[in-house]
Amino acid sequence: MSRQKSYSNEKKAEIALEAIKGNKTIAELAQEYEVHNISI
Repeated sequence: MSRQKSYSNEKKAEIALEAIKGNKTIAELAQEYEVHNISI
């Protein structure tokens, strides 16, 4: 069984702020940060 990646609150906030800025699409952010697009 594989474990899910665990991100710090700071990393989660960084990803969220990137999404809010709107400079990149959700798909681009998901690929860059290696998370599922639904997680963003």
